[in-house]
Amino acid sequence: MTGEGTRAVRAGLPEAVKNEPTLPGPVFAAHFHLPGDVSGPYSYGRDSNPTWTHLERAIAELEAPGEEAHTLVFASGMAAISAVLFSQVGTGDVVVLPDDGYQALPLVREQLTAFGVEVRTAPTGGDAQLEVLESAKLLWIETPSNPGLDVCDIRRLVEAAHAQGTLVAVDNTLATPLGQRPLELGADFAVASDTKGMTGHGDILLGHVTCRDAELAAGVQRWRKIVGAIPGPMEAWLAHRSLATLQLRVEHQTTNALALAEALRARADVTGLRYPGLPDDPSHAVAARQMRRFGSVVSFDLGTRERAERFLAALRLVEDATSFGSVRSTAERRGRWGGDAVGEGFVRFSVGAEDAEDLLADVTRALDLSLDNA
Repeated sequence: MTGEGTRAVRAGLPEAVKNEPTLPGPVFAAHFHLPGDVSGPYSYGRDSNPTWTHLERAIAELEAPGEEAHTLVFASGMAAISAVLFSQVGTGDVVVLPDDGYQALPLVREQLTAFGVEVRTAPTGGDAQLEVLESAKLLWIETPSNPGLDVCDIRRLVEAAHAQGTLVAVDNTLATPLGQRPLELGADFAVASDTKGMTGHGDILLGHVTCRDAELAAGVQRWRKIVGAIPGPMEAWLAHRSLATLQLRVEHQTTNALALAEALRARADVTGLRYPGLPDDPSHAVAARQMRRFGSVVSFDLGTRERAERFLAALRLVEDATSFGSVRSTAERRGRWGGDAVGEGFVRFSVGAEDAEDLLADVTRALDLSLDNA
């Protein structure tokens, strides 16, 4: 089996054809030539597209190297999340969600409840979802959680879920397949918002679902067809192009993230620091058993809204923006959105690929300037 860097560079490329590009350009087509009976892989643009095919093969190679897997790409991460949940459960079923996950999950919970689905929630940390798992049709895991960065034991939860016939989906957005591979840990679905680290430039909305079971994949694909939550060919092509640098980006960003976390740990004026890569982080032991890399996101608390906003305003190399996983560092006061159980001074910091020395100097300077007595 090839190494992960080689895999990222070559994943999903078609067979070489003389005088043709190594990665064919995006195919813009609403319909395809289709004389006679319907046959072949491409007929109508809501069903399939050659550009998606290359990208889906590439992501499948990253999610399940050397194995048979099925990937479906979507217009956004939320489209991918919704496709799994709404294609697999119905009225009378039970779904278990994390209560500390992505802030759009409460909206999903409202819609599931409206459809007659019972939704139970529990925190990610301490594998607390096990306590409400009985008779569930599907367990939704988000690890590390966003924005709190708690981690649960995927193998342990999968084992308990499968013992009672419960499907398991893992939101792997924060880790990417180079940080963690949920299917190897037993999950039925690996799901991600590829808007984040997978594409890594903050310029594409995209999501994907990968699973080994062809029947499960067919259900997700049917949902995509019904709701039409498909990516544009240009976005799919840009995403595939961006995968070539995934290993380079993730390696550098996670190294920078650990350096930032270590620098923040040394400051008495920073509290609530979380990064699974720190040996003394509450989640480190579990994370180290199932993660290859610990991600590019660090979270911490500066106590008050005012100080957090002074800190963000003083940064020169870091953009005050939402989302994460970009090669350019971003940070935000997460409480401004509402919906997350965080303090007013809580900062989610997405570490980019800048030189570590420059980034740490910028953060240190901004922290010093943000102090009340500065």
